[in-house]
Amino acid sequence: MKIALPVHNGSVNEHFGHSENFTIYTVSPDKNIESVTPVTSDGCGCHSGIAQILAEQGVTIMLAGNIGGGAINHLNEFGIDVVRGCYGQADQVVAEFLKGTIIDNEQTCTAHEKGCHDHGSN
Repeated sequence: MKIALPVHNGSVNEHFGHSENFTIYTVSPDKNIESVTPVTSDGCGCHSGIAQILAEQGVTIMLAGNIGGGAINHLNEFGIDVVRGCYGQADQVVAEFLKGTIIDNEQTCTAHEKGCHDHGSN
């Protein structure tokens, strides 16, 4: 299994649309992290083609904080399921997800559905 997260300074980026950096965790069948690979997109998460890039690398799960419906649909089109409401250090979030203690909070960011967020802050 491969899990991706939008990251900023080692933590889950609170806004998927702000993220230019992602981390892919390769997880063994017995739920041990085998490798961690950084991926940099060529733009914000909402317009960079990151869904295709991640899918080509075998990612099937995105652990995200706030993410809009358009981004979720786009990731889903590439076979990537989205778990919303993830916050904190990326390594810890993955560990908690693998333990089964993180589930999708079903909340979708609707404030910026028409495009990327202001990139002045993360």
